[in-house]
Amino acid sequence: MPFAYFDRLSAPRKRIYSRSDEIHEIPFAPLESDHALLAGIAAGLQADQRQEVGVASQALVSGLVARLGVPPIQVKVLAVRPHGQWGELHGLYEPNEPPAAATITVWMRTVARKQVVAYKSFVRTLLHELCHHLDYELYQFPETFHTEGFYKRESSLFKQLHGEAPAPVRGGGVGPEPDVS
Repeated sequence: MPFAYFDRLSAPRKRIYSRSDEIHEIPFAPLESDHALLAGIAAGLQADQRQEVGVASQALVSGLVARLGVPPIQVKVLAVRPHGQWGELHGLYEPNEPPAAATITVWMRTVARKQVVAYKSFVRTLLHELCHHLDYELYQFPETFHTEGFYKRESSLFKQLHGEAPAPVRGGGVGPEPDVS
């Protein structure tokens, strides 16, 4: 079921949205090194070491894009999330503007209390922004939309990185609803 904004899209944009919504997982082969990098992110967050989190995040994303055969992406980890009347920003994807590579920016502190964010929240945000990159580079979509399929792909990456096998695919490529708790 499309999100409410679907009705306001033009016919070509609805086609992109629908194609995105049909893709529910990003199968890849997790490596042992992924677990070490995730542990590095967790340790860096726990120790409030932005540089350590940034190095591990960059290495994780670089390894994933290499295995998926898409162009590299720069990862920046900054301190306190930006905010405004619209709320606070958790992550940001900026497509490449040659000669610069595409960029993912994630923040590791909340606005209100300036506390380091939880590991799961941080990694899901990192993977969420990576999914925008994959929409452009792997799936060759001219735009990237927040569809149910998009969120399922994000969940698929998270689960595979944490040792959970991808859900069995049923007819039409539709798997069970991901656990997003």
